[in-house]
Amino acid sequence: MISETANDALTTHQNDAIEQIDAKIEQNIRFFATQPPEAISQRIEELDQECDLDRTMALYGSGIGLGTLLFSFIGGKKWLFLGGTALGFLLKHSLDGTSPMVPLLRKLGVRTRSEIDREKYALKILRGDFADMPKPDQLKKNPAKEVIRSIRS
Repeated sequence: MISETANDALTTHQNDAIEQIDAKIEQNIRFFATQPPEAISQRIEELDQECDLDRTMALYGSGIGLGTLLFSFIGGKKWLFLGGTALGFLLKHSLDGTSPMVPLLRKLGVRTRSEIDREKYALKILRGDFADMPKPDQLKKNPAKEVIRSIRS
């Protein structure tokens, strides 16, 4: 069990990482607000390719698992402990949404999908992608029809 002091320190580090990521998102949005639509489009494409926290955990977990499996053939069974630990972290992340690796990855700047999407949709607003969206008073007439029409155009 984690002590209360250790838990507070972990929470503080996570909050610091979240604040840094939020500040970076805001900085990016401010920068791209002064850029032409082509630069915004390029940034949106970059965001579509960015690995989120879950994907990064899966990549590291599987890479370490496979690597240590190969090392176990060469260097003995002691390598399987490292692979088992990495796979255990991956399982814990899959079940709980967190693991001991998450704070480290967050400190390195790995973002969640919702953080990536927040920047992406802010940039889409700057680019004018939602200019043709119906207004709330238009939705009162036939909301489903208006929303479907908007997403098709």
